[in-house]
Amino acid sequence: MVIVLGWLLNAVALLAITHIVPSIHIRNFGTAVLVAIVLGLINTAIRPVLFALEFPVTLLTLGLFVLVVNALCFWLCASLLKGFEVSGFWSAFFGSLLFSFVSWVLSALILGDRTLN
Repeated sequence: MVIVLGWLLNAVALLAITHIVPSIHIRNFGTAVLVAIVLGLINTAIRPVLFALEFPVTLLTLGLFVLVVNALCFWLCASLLKGFEVSGFWSAFFGSLLFSFVSWVLSALILGDRTLN
C-alpha cells in the first residue's frame, strides 16, 4: 500500500513541476500516475546500470554527474510515454531536480517514517 501511495505522491509532484517548469507538460492525472510508475521502473532497472558505467565520471565530478543521469532517465521516460513531454535536456535537468525535491517533501510530510525502503 505504501508503494501505491508513493506513486500517487510522485504523480502529484509531477503535476506540480509542470506549473513551475513551462517546458514540461503532462496531459492529466492518469498520465502522471503512469509516468510515476514508468519512472520508478526506469530508476529500478536502468539507473543502477548507468551508475555502474559512469562511476569514474561521478568520482571526477564529485558526484555531480549523477544529476545528469537523473535528467537522462527523466528524459527517457518522456520519450517513452505519450502525454508526457519534456522539450529538451535542460528542461529534463531542472525538472528532475524539482521532481526529486517536491517528491521528497511530499513523502516526508505524508508518509513520515513509513518510507519506501
